[in-house]
Amino acid sequence: MDRRALIAGLAAVVGAGACGSLARAEPLATVRQLGILRVAVYKDNRPWSWTDEQGVLRGIDVDLAKALATALSVKPDINEFMAGDDMAADLRNAVWRGGLLGFKRCDVMMHVPFDKQLQQENDNVAICAPYYRESFAAACGNEASNCELPPPEYKGRRLAAAVDTIPDMYLAGGFGGALRTSLIHRNTGYDAVAAIGAGTADFAVATRAEVQAALHDMANPQVHLRHGPLPAMMSPGWDVGMAVRENSRTLGDAIEQALAAMVADGRMAAIFGTYGVEWKPAING
Repeated sequence: MDRRALIAGLAAVVGAGACGSLARAEPLATVRQLGILRVAVYKDNRPWSWTDEQGVLRGIDVDLAKALATALSVKPDINEFMAGDDMAADLRNAVWRGGLLGFKRCDVMMHVPFDKQLQQENDNVAICAPYYRESFAAACGNEASNCELPPPEYKGRRLAAAVDTIPDMYLAGGFGGALRTSLIHRNTGYDAVAAIGAGTADFAVATRAEVQAALHDMANPQVHLRHGPLPAMMSPGWDVGMAVRENSRTLGDAIEQALAAMVADGRMAAIFGTYGVEWKPAING
């Protein structure tokens, strides 16, 4: 299963089971003994994790990782890694084995689809701590009322999406392929939305977080959010969680407790709000 397509749109997620108490192991104690929580985040995954122009690693997942380390009374060690061919490769490289090119395995991996099938196919990890409910959204550069038109009405105009994602397939293959020749590709959904502000696109589809973050950063009154649902979109949304090694369920339990505290006192919503993203609780949270 293609990693980007999976992250961009799981059509139906069901509870994979939190890290829970099925097994008890020592990695939480090891993390505390070492005094470091090593966290893996995706490279070039704005607004979740990316390196800005000043070389600073930023993003929602980065800030969450720092907050989790503080909650565990350890220091954060946050590491970017390149996405592999699929989620199984990412979990292998980031969490339970390490990368063949020298990437040292981490204690926890951020931004993992909280999905039962993915868990069953990767029994070396425990997928847990769902912290956000993701979905798809769109933006346009016309008058706000035009953003609510069905996508086929945009035939002949410039449509943008990240390459090899669900939005890409939605615009290229949906509606009888009528929009395929109007589609332009960008590296990320954030970039696809930003293309509207740059004057190189008229309509973009991306994840809701990417759309909201790009609109927040552009602060351009000529770029509008689509409020209505996207017709015939194949995914109703999915939960985003984390992964730890199978023998690290005590660490997963501690992370889930820390996340619950962050939700209760408003820190979770505040972290998301820093990047212009409205926090939505995971259905399985």
